[in-house]
Amino acid sequence: MSAPIGVFDSGYGGLTILKELKKQLPQYDYIYLGDNARAPYGTRSFETVYEYTLEAVKWFFDQGCSLVILACNTASAKALRNIQQKDLAQLGTDKRVLGVIRPTTEVLGNFSVTNNVGIMGTAGTVNSDSYPKELAKFFPSLHVYQQACPMWVPLIENGEYDKPGADYFVQEYIDLLFKQSKDIDTILLACTHYPLLAAKIKSFLPNNVTLVTQGHIVAQSLAQYLQNHPEMDQKCSKTGAMAFYTTDNALAFEKQASIFFGQKIEANHTDLV
Repeated sequence: MSAPIGVFDSGYGGLTILKELKKQLPQYDYIYLGDNARAPYGTRSFETVYEYTLEAVKWFFDQGCSLVILACNTASAKALRNIQQKDLAQLGTDKRVLGVIRPTTEVLGNFSVTNNVGIMGTAGTVNSDSYPKELAKFFPSLHVYQQACPMWVPLIENGEYDKPGADYFVQEYIDLLFKQSKDIDTILLACTHYPLLAAKIKSFLPNNVTLVTQGHIVAQSLAQYLQNHPEMDQKCSKTGAMAFYTTDNALAFEKQASIFFGQKIEANHTDLV
């Protein structure tokens, strides 16, 4: 029996991934879940993020989904490996959970000429060292520099991302990153919230620096995955439908979600536990 593809994030950021999935793979059905009641995940412990993410994955499986995308860098960094290696054996060997870090690290080195890349993300993603570890597998000669940007998600979620008040914190974190190396020519926005800040970030970057967001990369990777795994593709329903859920207030979610997704949506409340 076929069912939608599940797309999970701690809040709104995963909608920037879903937007690209819908753009590149419009025929598929999608269910989006934002765990807004417990967001943000970026400052939480590995154990807590793993626990919350596993609850979300079980929720998707209860909805009939066979394929779930963790459209959240923090959840991908802190929970994905455990879920794939430990939990799927009990939850269903015919089900799959994918993240956003692996597809990004498979291609990120291709953007750099100097072999020096910067990773800008939440404290949780940066502290996990997931990006340097994964990039070393695909691009062993790449020099990777990381910068946590703890103020960016609050700025975005409070609607300040395109206002002058954001300038200070954008400039500050960029300066801290380039203090680590002046040879960085590629920067990855390793948080799915950050595309909303992309225009402002670009205005503070030298012209020779490439700014990379993840949505199109994850969408291309998913398309390739489904092509390579027809047995999973057959389990994904294809009527172009979408549904949105949040663990917090649905009306508040709808208002914010339209900013990330680029169009109005209707959301429903759900409880994970």
